[in-house]
Amino acid sequence: MPMKTNANLNRRSFLKTSLAIGATYGLSPVSWSRVIGANDTIQAAVVGVNGRGGAHISELKSLPGVRVAALCDVDRRVLAAKTKGLDPVRTYQDVRELLENKDIDVVTIATTNHWHSLITIWACQAGKDVYVEKPCSHNVFEGRQCVAAARQYQRIVQHGTQSRSGNSGQYAALVQSGKYGKLLVAKGYCCKPRWSIGYKPISQPPTDLDFDLWLGPAPKQPYHANLVHYNWHWFWDFGNGDVGNQGVHEMDIARWGLGGTLPKSVVSLGCRYVDEPDFRDQGETPNQLVTVMDFGGTLLLFETRGLVDKVASYPRIVANEFYFEGGVIKQDKFYPKGQEKSEPLAKVDYQVHPGGHFGNFINCVRSRKREELNAEILEGHLSSALCHLGNASYRLSSRRPFEKPKDFSDNQVVGDSVMTLLANTKAIGVDPEKAALWVGPKLEFDAQTEKFTSHPEANQFITRVYRPPFVVPDKV
Repeated sequence: MPMKTNANLNRRSFLKTSLAIGATYGLSPVSWSRVIGANDTIQAAVVGVNGRGGAHISELKSLPGVRVAALCDVDRRVLAAKTKGLDPVRTYQDVRELLENKDIDVVTIATTNHWHSLITIWACQAGKDVYVEKPCSHNVFEGRQCVAAARQYQRIVQHGTQSRSGNSGQYAALVQSGKYGKLLVAKGYCCKPRWSIGYKPISQPPTDLDFDLWLGPAPKQPYHANLVHYNWHWFWDFGNGDVGNQGVHEMDIARWGLGGTLPKSVVSLGCRYVDEPDFRDQGETPNQLVTVMDFGGTLLLFETRGLVDKVASYPRIVANEFYFEGGVIKQDKFYPKGQEKSEPLAKVDYQVHPGGHFGNFINCVRSRKREELNAEILEGHLSSALCHLGNASYRLSSRRPFEKPKDFSDNQVVGDSVMTLLANTKAIGVDPEKAALWVGPKLEFDAQTEKFTSHPEANQFITRVYRPPFVVPDKV
């Protein structure tokens, strides 16, 4: 059973100090967070500065009235590289030390997925507002705890699904307008090259890397170079596969169109296929996956295909499609049912708060109006949860013949996705006579309790066993 305990930061002063203040003066941590006026400079800290974290630094630097005051990363070499060209900043290797700094107003998080929620919760407890990259959680429980922390400490928390600050809101508005009839299938897909990562031997971590901190909430385990700094995405202890990497953006758009919370059921199929001689590598997550979720008469379909680019007929593409009774939206055009000729999308009104994704976040930090966030943490939790639900079915999958399962779905759009996945896999030389398809069970889900109601063993994936002191708390 998952460990049941509150987070213990194991630092001399963080939260111990805030609790002492609260006991003496009757104040919560949010009470001693700085009140920011319209003309005050917002002091920002970026946690996890490699890769996407570099974009955080650039975005924050471009915003008037914002100063990047601190950087934090478990890799000192990365930290040193990112401080070049910046105004003098404080640097930290341990996020717990950063969060003790009362001068920091906002924290943006671009770490590995398995750290996203815990830093979000700790930052809220420390009176900081938060921008957290997608997915906001490594499992469903964590995402719900992020929402609870944001509410408990009255924090502004923005989720890094940037499409919410673009024009994707037109799809949701079109669905809700009824102009094209009932929505039957909301489909998202990410087709990006996710080929072999090979094998890296167990070795000593680089001297500049605090690997124990990097592991954080994950089980203790030896270092190998396929973990740091990117391929962790393809290991269950740290990432969520491509559905929780690129796919969460498209899942978010699809769910936005549905206007719902979480599905009634989920089922997935796929496998990890690579172009090695034995079609295996060190990665664990699937690079070919089809997930189907039932929202009560409307399906959310997500298709992950990582065997692209090397095969000309399977190019990389990231997109959404919406299948209505009256036709389909594809590539920002509407194709009426039974017609090959497209027409422009119908005009609809929809609201996006201005400033871009980071600008919208900073505007809300000043106004304290969380309802004006384009991607408030509750929306982030729900869309991240979709990724976790699809992965749960896959992780309980059983080996089946390399063909479309007759019991998977009778929906034509779903069937086409499965057949495309199979054809793409064959195109890299996988022998269908020797290959297998891994098909998960259909898992019934209760959106209110956020638990599976069939296949109780699936609930092991709702949370995880945490490694003290890096424990996501039951009570925030």
